[in-house]
Amino acid sequence: MSGEKTEVGTTGLRRDAIGLREVLFQSITAMAPAAAVAASIPSGAAFAGGSLPLSVLIALVACLFTASCVAELARELPAAGSVSTYVAQGLHPAIGFLVGWGYVFVEALIPPLLLLQLGFTTAGTLHQEWSSYPADLWWPWALAGAAIIGVSGYLGVRASARFGTVLGVFEVLVLLVFAIWLIGKAGGDNTLSVFATSHTAEGYAGVSGVFAGSVYTVLAFAGFEAAAPLAEETRDPRRTMHRAVLGSALAIGLFYVLTTYAMSVYYGPDRFQEFGASGAASWEGVARASFGLFWVLVFLAVVNSAIANANACATVSTRTAFALARIRVLPRFLAILHPKYRSPVAGIAVQTAVAVGAVLGLGFAYDPVTAFLLLATVIVTVVIGVYTVVNLACAGYFLRRRRDALKPVRHLVLPLLGIVAFVPALLTAAGLPVFDFVSELSAPVSYAGSVVGVWMAIGVVVLLVLMRRHPGRIAETARVHLDDDPTPTDLAQNGAVHR
Repeated sequence: MSGEKTEVGTTGLRRDAIGLREVLFQSITAMAPAAAVAASIPSGAAFAGGSLPLSVLIALVACLFTASCVAELARELPAAGSVSTYVAQGLHPAIGFLVGWGYVFVEALIPPLLLLQLGFTTAGTLHQEWSSYPADLWWPWALAGAAIIGVSGYLGVRASARFGTVLGVFEVLVLLVFAIWLIGKAGGDNTLSVFATSHTAEGYAGVSGVFAGSVYTVLAFAGFEAAAPLAEETRDPRRTMHRAVLGSALAIGLFYVLTTYAMSVYYGPDRFQEFGASGAASWEGVARASFGLFWVLVFLAVVNSAIANANACATVSTRTAFALARIRVLPRFLAILHPKYRSPVAGIAVQTAVAVGAVLGLGFAYDPVTAFLLLATVIVTVVIGVYTVVNLACAGYFLRRRRDALKPVRHLVLPLLGIVAFVPALLTAAGLPVFDFVSELSAPVSYAGSVVGVWMAIGVVVLLVLMRRHPGRIAETARVHLDDDPTPTDLAQNGAVHR
């Protein structure tokens, strides 16, 4: 023991570095609101047509079930391991390890996914404006984005969280102003009938079209839990995490409802089934045709959204990897922190290498759009599986460990509803044609199931080895490290020494 005084928590992530605003936008930017409005949500129009706003509203309610469960667990268990710790406590440490194994994998793949989108969106737009710019020169933009995210993460959670806040405010404001503008331009065509079933696409009449649209729309909400891995770096984490997770899901859900309503009534609900992510019948297309240079802001908002989402998810992957590495179920070097910024520099280096490798490898092996679709399918399949297990963990935690705090509706009914809500989306993402609106996936997108299966099989092997050789490490997945930290008073009483 040395007699040297030290700051509380200097052996771990930086304590009390950020507050509610930063963690709220951590979740908001992880949901990529501008990119979702412009690209993800319109995919549901092929089924819901002009009734897509109702589909978005249904998806919001469904996602709030799971957001409520994550928020409850985040308040009880503030840990960088987030979903891994929740499942370890609520179900079993071995299941918690597998959830963490899968979650680190997909969160590490989200930055390359968004960097691919950044590359082909920017290159395509520049080619459209200046035909001399090659449409296939997408990779410099993707690499530039990777460099920005890497530097942001290296400078620590304050820098990356504040960077994300600025980006998040910009993209939300641009789309919000544009939506209000569209509503005003629609004038007498504003109608609440888009919240009924009368405008669904041909072949998907009534409730079936609205339900199909909501299944595709629910994927736009993924990321609301991204605040949770920042718990150990946040002031008053038990209260802040709960508010950030629920607040982001509700706020961005209402934002999705408003923007989808605005475009539906402006474009025309009876022809909205032709609306999509590109071309004249898209957000950028409408902005180009009707609002002059405003399309530039819409384009910048989508690009901004890609960078912000990649930044947020890089933070999630490196913090989750740090949490698993410090208990030695992942390689220990992933827990190495920068002495000044307290950022997991080794994890950030690995994350950057994975991003660049996936972007260039898949982007050139196929093409950036196909690579994007392959990664998106892998990510969505695992993320929805994680949400399903976390819902079970919420019920398990309060039944097994906090029976005194059990609230049947909040801790049993809502988890069940969350599972039911996400099963159709999981089947859709996996391309399993259980419903008539689900199409079988074609190669190479169809490889996603095999990729996920192989990764999780490797995780099972690692789990079995660890349980045989180091069973204590698996048990550590349930540990909430924040509860173990000494308080300033404790340090003073013990001479403020540091081991």
